[in-house]
Amino acid sequence: MAAAPAGHTGVDALVDEHAELEHRLADPAVHADPAVARKLGRRYAELGPVVAVARELASSRADVETARELAAEDPTFAAEAEELAGRITALETKLAELLVPRDPHDSDDLVMEVKSGEGGEESALFAGDLVRMYLRFAERRGWKAEILDANESDLGGYKDVTVLVKSRTPTPDGVWSALKFEGGVHRVQRVPVTESQGRIHTSAAGVLVYPDTGKDADVEIDENDLRVDVFRSSGHGGQSVNTTDSAVRITHLPTGIVVSCQNERSQLQNRARAMEVLRSRLQALHEAELAAQASAERKSQIRTVDRSERIRTYNFPENRISDHRIGYKAHNLSTVLDGELDDLVAALAKAERSEAIAAAEERS
Repeated sequence: MAAAPAGHTGVDALVDEHAELEHRLADPAVHADPAVARKLGRRYAELGPVVAVARELASSRADVETARELAAEDPTFAAEAEELAGRITALETKLAELLVPRDPHDSDDLVMEVKSGEGGEESALFAGDLVRMYLRFAERRGWKAEILDANESDLGGYKDVTVLVKSRTPTPDGVWSALKFEGGVHRVQRVPVTESQGRIHTSAAGVLVYPDTGKDADVEIDENDLRVDVFRSSGHGGQSVNTTDSAVRITHLPTGIVVSCQNERSQLQNRARAMEVLRSRLQALHEAELAAQASAERKSQIRTVDRSERIRTYNFPENRISDHRIGYKAHNLSTVLDGELDDLVAALAKAERSEAIAAAEERS
């Protein structure tokens, strides 16, 4: 990998931007707008590792020059100079890797939709297993997860459910950076609770994920393009948990996108939250269209819930989980379903990073 040159103007610009963000975040007036403060805080956190390595590299370069000058008069300093030179090479490599373009949404929160597919009630139960897996993973990470809308099945699964997952503090590796790989079709192989003969069945559930950019999304929505329906919030089994029509369903007529929210206390609050989700969906759709124009080989989430188009298989008889995109396989399905997704997430992130670095080297 090419090392970052000593006078790398790109790095200098990032260091200056980091200092400017630090100055702005120290201004109480900035925090009067939580959305602005959150956006600045995430960018500041994102630049932190780059600035730290850049400063350490600058210091090491100064130190190695001093050590070499001293070594000319006292050979005992030669070993220190050699050690510092090796450290500089490592720091240059690390800085170059940090400068590889990241997913601009990595620090964002995330909206997830899980829908049952083929398999009827068994598919709905599996969708419920997936939702619980993600909720437990979020809990382990210290994130806040909130079910915005849910359509439950008779046996306690989900026909479809929308979940918002938010980080409690700004971080360059936010919710999106970990869960963005979950979009696609998930296949399960097991003996359903509804199966009396003990035969293994295959069913599927679809997962759609997109960054929670609602408040910051650069999209305009014409109210004339919306159909808004209100209904009563319901709990398990369809039992009403609200005596007023406070739940809101919004249909964006040009795209056919439908979003619902029923967890807030009032119709106004549910509508506001639903609009945020809709803006996030439209922003994601717009970015996907731009990516499609830029690359004929664009990789995208599978939006159809067809068990033949799968990204991952959950095999209960073998306690095995397989991710077909990167060839990942492990026999710890029970712990994964309990929310221990860290190894799988790390493998997917490593594969993505390797591709990004390879692409950057190819361009250079």
